[in-house]
Amino acid sequence: MAEALLSIQILPKTGAGEDIIPYVDRAIEIIRASGVPYRVGPLETTMEGSLDELFAIVKKMHAAMFEMGSPQVISQIKLLVSGSGDVSIGKLLEKYPDGR
Repeated sequence: MAEALLSIQILPKTGAGEDIIPYVDRAIEIIRASGVPYRVGPLETTMEGSLDELFAIVKKMHAAMFEMGSPQVISQIKLLVSGSGDVSIGKLLEKYPDGR
């Protein structure tokens, strides 16, 4: 079990008419490469791990957006922290195995 769950929706500013999807795909690749458990949703991605680990991933995601040419990034973050370290994506979703 993890100490925290962090859900993030990353919204990099792009040029006029530029598609945001390549930026979002890059952000998800950073999460995947980190090795933490995660789940991609239609509007946000949820990760589980320690606070330090998750915030470091968020920092890398933002750095990648700037490297790709975004001058500004807004992120909407939801955070669940457990003092006993007993949170997980699976535990919260066990009643909804098929997503319904």
